[in-house]
Order: sequence, then structure tokens, then C-alpha cells
Amino acid sequence: MTRSVLAITDIRPAYTVQLAKRYDLLRYDQIDDKAAFLDRMGDKITAVVTSARFGLSVDLMDRLPNLEVITSFGVGYDQIDLEACRARGIRVSITPDILTDDVADTAIMLMHATLRKLVAGDDWARSGKWASVGPMALTRSVRGKRLGIVGLGRIGQAIASRAAPSGLEIGYFGRNAKPVDYRFFDRLTDLATWADILMLSCPGGPATEGIINADVLAALGENGFVVNVARGSVIDEPALIKALEAGRIAGAGLDVFYNEPNMDRAFAALENVVLYPHHASGTVETRDAMAQLVVDNLDAWDTRGELITPVA
Repeated sequence: MTRSVLAITDIRPAYTVQLAKRYDLLRYDQIDDKAAFLDRMGDKITAVVTSARFGLSVDLMDRLPNLEVITSFGVGYDQIDLEACRARGIRVSITPDILTDDVADTAIMLMHATLRKLVAGDDWARSGKWASVGPMALTRSVRGKRLGIVGLGRIGQAIASRAAPSGLEIGYFGRNAKPVDYRFFDRLTDLATWADILMLSCPGGPATEGIINADVLAALGENGFVVNVARGSVIDEPALIKALEAGRIAGAGLDVFYNEPNMDRAFAALENVVLYPHHASGTVETRDAMAQLVVDNLDAWDTRGELITPVA
């Protein structure tokens, strides 16, 4: 009997085709009358394919009484209630490790682009200001700065390994000290006071929501920079915008936003911000590998009742 799989989104067209060939694939994103569809098909669905962005709500879970497994495209799972899954006996997989290198590379790219004002420099040359006005204002060097990493997991450690050759001193904040040579801080404000650049690579979710608040930004100070490749939810965005507008911090490089893709338009008006559209893992190579792991996880569950990269 062919398994009925509900796809919340199209993970990657070629891999969605793979799923459609193997399973009875039902595209939830293409259904107009979702309530009628769930009334008719909800009890037949045993697997869900989703992404870190869309997750799976508890309300929808409740409409799928025979759901066994959720395979998610991405590393974040703050949009999936793991406790609710455990209570229902639903297994969950994500796609870790694959995107670590691209996200870490993007974090370093944003750090350099923010301190060296790459976007402003591009405009300075492209617009003709270089010829008509003269050299643009001087920027800030990365070398010799202190980098404070919030969340020294896989991605945080990959960022640190790339930052060290650029001549940065590295410290970090997390729940526990790790067996590394970097300086550990058990208070976030202490890390911000010490750091010149605050790099965010921690998980999203309730535990980290708004942890980069006005007090942390004040501790970072007027010469400090923020780079966020974690989740938009970890920053109190109104506090960040006020700090950037008032010059209470020097700048920010942001890959993620609280209400993405509908980010606060105040960011677009700020010249001391480099913006990137949640694209840190957005390479063909990485996204294909992530999609393949989604397919492989579902296949492993279907053939032997196991997940390759489970989180619950």
C-alpha cells in the first residue's frame, strides 16, 4: 500500500518529483479548501514533509490522527512542537551538518561586508560618487577585533574556525562551557561588553526569543556590530532599530528577520546595515543535499522504521 505523504511546501522541484514517484504525495500548499481536504484525507496521511520556515502546527497535527513522521528541510525546528510530537508518538527529522559550511561562510561574509561597508562601497562606485565626490569614508578593520559568538554549536564553531585566521579574538556565550580554547561567558551582557562584534548562531524558539535586547545592545556600545545568522526572533528588533538609528551601535549584518519575508522596512532605510534575505544556506549544492536528506529520511522510515537525522 502506497504511503500518503502531505507536503507542506515544495522543498526543491526535482526532489518533490522523487517523492511523488515513490508516494501518494499530497501538496497542502496547492489545496484551496484545506478544511474539506483534511476531513476527507486527514486520517490517511502518515507522513509530512515540511521545512524549518513552515514547520507543522499543533492544530494541523490534530487533524492527522495517524501521522507517524515529520521530515523537515532545514536545521531549525522552532516551528514544530517537539513535546506535542513526543506525546503523539510522532518522529521528527531535520537536515543538520549539510548547511553548516555555507551558513558559516555567510556569517563571515556579512561580518566583513558590514565593517567594510561593502554595499555602500558598491553604490559609491556604481553611482559615480567616486568620480564626482571623491574617495568614500574610511571603514573598520576586522583584524584585531573581539568576536563574541552567541551559541557555539556546529555553526558557531564553524564560524569561529573561519574567524580565527582573520585575526579575531573569540569568546562565546552558551548554556555550558565547551572544551575549546575560546573564552566562555555565562552572562550575555558580559560577552557584549567584551565584544566588538556580536555574532548570533543560536537556535530559535521561546528560550532565545528577544535575548538580544536593549541592555545587550547598550553593553555592546557605539563601536559594536551585530551579525545574525540564527533566527530573527533572537533579536528585539525595535530595540535594534532604535540603537542603529541613534548610533548606539555601529552597524548590523542581518540574514534573518522577525517577520520574514515581510521584514520591518525601517531596516531598508539604514545605511549602517547589510541585509541578506535568509539565504545563508542558499546555494544549489547545499539545498540539493538538504532535499536529498529529506527524501532519504522518509525512505529510511518507510523501509526500516528509522530516521537518519532524528531530533525527536
